Amino acid sequence: MGRKSKYTRRKRRSFWPGLLGACLVAGGAYWLITSLWLNKVYEDPDWLGRNQPIFVDGQLMNEEALGTGNQLKLPVKVLQESIDPGIRYEPDSGDIIIASPQRVLHMKEDSTKAELNHQDYPLKVKPEVKGEEAYIPLQPLKEVYGLSVQEDTTTGAVILMRGGDTIQYASIDTRSSDEDKTVPLYKRGDETSPILTDMQQNTRIRVWQTGKDQSFVQMDNGYAGYVNNDYVVLGEKKTLDTPKFTPTAAEKKWKNKPVNLVWEAVYNRQPDVSSIGKMPGVNVVSPTWFHITDGKGAVKSKADQSYVNWAHRSGMEVWGLMDNSFDPDITKDALSTYAKRTHIIEQMLAYAQTYRLDGINIDFENVYTDDGANVTQFVREIKAMARIHGLMLSVDVTPKSNSEMWSAFLDRRGLGAFVDYMMVMAYDEHWAASPKAGSVASLPWTESSVRRILEEDEVPADKLVMAVPLYTRIWTEKENEQGEIKVSSKAVGMNTVQELIKEKKLKLVLDQASGQNYVEYKEDGAVQKIWIEDAVSLQARVELIASLKLGGVAAWNRSFANASAWETLKQAGYSK
Repeated sequence: MGRKSKYTRRKRRSFWPGLLGACLVAGGAYWLITSLWLNKVYEDPDWLGRNQPIFVDGQLMNEEALGTGNQLKLPVKVLQESIDPGIRYEPDSGDIIIASPQRVLHMKEDSTKAELNHQDYPLKVKPEVKGEEAYIPLQPLKEVYGLSVQEDTTTGAVILMRGGDTIQYASIDTRSSDEDKTVPLYKRGDETSPILTDMQQNTRIRVWQTGKDQSFVQMDNGYAGYVNNDYVVLGEKKTLDTPKFTPTAAEKKWKNKPVNLVWEAVYNRQPDVSSIGKMPGVNVVSPTWFHITDGKGAVKSKADQSYVNWAHRSGMEVWGLMDNSFDPDITKDALSTYAKRTHIIEQMLAYAQTYRLDGINIDFENVYTDDGANVTQFVREIKAMARIHGLMLSVDVTPKSNSEMWSAFLDRRGLGAFVDYMMVMAYDEHWAASPKAGSVASLPWTESSVRRILEEDEVPADKLVMAVPLYTRIWTEKENEQGEIKVSSKAVGMNTVQELIKEKKLKLVLDQASGQNYVEYKEDGAVQKIWIEDAVSLQARVELIASLKLGGVAAWNRSFANASAWETLKQAGYSK
């Protein structure tokens, strides 16, 4: 049964029929009749009679609210559309998850049991599922987002306002001493539009949009339309509160400090720290220690406390890298539910505590495009917990491309809103099995890769870290018996290339197209081509980092570097 309203009117009524009749008799006043008739056509809002219509910025949403007052519940679809697209309802398990960079709140449908940051958080009102729509109680939404609502008991309208929104309040001045004088609220922005209601002196309104002659406004009862600016008296402009959080010690430390990270590739054996020379400028090492190994979310560790101790003694933080074993099927299963994602998170937090890690670096690659949303959700859920434990959180992303498994699944905008840093792996422009020889990371391609994420995904520059290669591919082009050129490559470190150049007495040529030194020579009937990573190419990347005001540099990987790399890269990010 729809709600009856005292605001309901007949769809059309004339104004002063006696006057109109007199005008007709008098003749010559057709314009007056038309004007008065058009200006006094009344029309009810389309939503009138619905139980609890929801409005955001004066616009009617498709779904309605449930309950009132302290029992008010809001539909997830409206919250996703207007508050946070990352609010998650998983119908198979009944899990409802709200995640901000500071809080992760987990609820269950029809239960007052909930967890806030993995601690018990009993609710006074149960989340509810009606049909296929989940409804969340207002109170936790207030705490996480600073949400505010205005309810009207007569029309049932619910005006939803977000924390951080600035609301311009105003009142109506009829500009008349006549107590019965009212001001029309028009459905559309012209005076021939139907009138939704007549507003009395001092009626409170919210001004959503201001035009030259009219403004789009909304009354407390939900009626939203246009009013002539002459009758609007601007009042208080109020910015709604948002939850306040004190920066953690880690966040303070890194606020104005550039990242200079190098990955430590750990395969079968731990690196011998006694053989690692000085790395001036490097302030973070990220060993590849942690791997999700099955669909249940088990995390295997290869962590080594002696390595952590060495890094800390050397003045470097340790951001342990966790990957998905680069297995799309494992990733699909392991990230499919809140319970499994939480299992992964709790293991990583335990490892971080055990080995005294300073951060977590997430490197998920080779993922089905359909599972990209779960990757983003995992990052949303781990962020608050990492923060609470004093850990920095970073994620590795590839440059944007059409590759389904290596690029398309990444929601760089969504990830950038949560992580402390995003490492753009700006290498493998020409990858190991590329059918064409070329640079691992030409300078124009590198710049384009970073700029696209800055501009298209709006990731803040001070969160974006350019990841550079310390390896070079030696390309072999050889003609087979059919006359076809077959291309192969192998990756080598900086010292290997320098020794090769010296041994063969090769002459470096600056390749303008790539911004790199280049050499070419013949051996065993094949052409060898090398676009070289050296101080020249790294210096160009350092200058690019500075010009774009990025958050720093990351390098893959330590074993490929020589001393010149550290001397060059230590300049990166100092203009941050």
